[in-house]
Amino acid sequence: MGNSMNKILPGLYIGSLKDSKDFEQISANNITHILSILDYPQPKRVFKKIKYKFIRIADKPHENISKHFKESIRFIHKARSLSGNVLVHCLAGVSRSSTICIAYLMTIADLKCMEALKVVHFARKEINPNFGFKAQLQAFESQGPIKIKNKLTKRFGEIKLSDIEYIRKVLLDLDKNISY
Repeated sequence: MGNSMNKILPGLYIGSLKDSKDFEQISANNITHILSILDYPQPKRVFKKIKYKFIRIADKPHENISKHFKESIRFIHKARSLSGNVLVHCLAGVSRSSTICIAYLMTIADLKCMEALKVVHFARKEINPNFGFKAQLQAFESQGPIKIKNKLTKRFGEIKLSDIEYIRKVLLDLDKNISY
C-alpha cells in the first residue's frame, strides 16, 4: 500500500482510505472532492467543505463496477471542470480506485484500456485492477467512452487540451524508458 495519494493528472489523485482521512494530504493537494469506493457502509465525512460521493462495491472479480463508470466519470469531470481537485480512493488504492481512474482517462483522452492503465500505473506503481475489472474496462473500451465523452463535452465544454498533452507526455516518457 502506498504511503500517500498520487497525482494522475492535475486535479485527479488516487489513494487509499487512509489518505482520504489525512488532513495534511487533503490540504497540501487542495482536495475539494472525494470519491470513495468501498464494500462497507459509507465512511464518515471527515471534512465539512469537501464534496463526497460514495460507491459501495466489493473488490471481487464478479462485481459489476462498470455500472458505476458513468456516474464516477461525471463526478470527477464536473469537479475538475470547476477547478476542483478529486481524490479517488478505495481501501488500498490498488484495484477499485484504479479501475475508475482508468475508465476516466479512457473517456477524456480517447485512450485504449492498456494506455490508460500505463498512465495510472506511472502515477501509482501498486495499482492492479482485479481480472474481472480489467475485463470490464476492455468491454468499456469498445462501447462506452465516446458516449460519455460526448455528454461531458455538451455539459462542461471541450476536454482540456492540457490534460491530453499531459497524458501524451507520460505515455511518451514511458515509451522512451522501455528497453528492448
